[in-house]
Amino acid sequence: MKIEGKFGLYKRTLNKIFKVCEKVLKEDFSGAYVSVNFVSDEEIKRLNKEFRGVDKTTDVLSFPNLNKTPKEKVKKFEKYADLDTGLIFLGDILISKNVAKKQAREYEHSLKREVCFLALHGFLHLLGFDHIKEDDERVMNKLQDKILSEVNL
Repeated sequence: MKIEGKFGLYKRTLNKIFKVCEKVLKEDFSGAYVSVNFVSDEEIKRLNKEFRGVDKTTDVLSFPNLNKTPKEKVKKFEKYADLDTGLIFLGDILISKNVAKKQAREYEHSLKREVCFLALHGFLHLLGFDHIKEDDERVMNKLQDKILSEVNL
């Protein structure tokens, strides 16, 4: 999978996380790409209000490009691949680095762990997972824990 964007020192770890996602989800992301970027608190608050109707800062926002369910494979969406690259754009993940720093302190773990958790969380949303219902939240939490554990975070 190709990762685009400005996300600092985390590229190697995010690549590992997305590789583990392939294994855990029994999915092939080699024909896909995603954008991961840090944004300011003001920007994430504005986007949160505009797209979710929530007028507050948040840690991560995902903007899926596909109307995908967790059971559907990315390969199903090949017809939407970029004509130049042949890659399927899964969507954008935006992370507030300031909120990530604050949460890392609160949860008493590293900023790297928090940023990677947020990117993974956003990525799972791009794949159609959510946490609106309790059962769905349990599934998503279990996946996140398993994936982060496998990359030692």
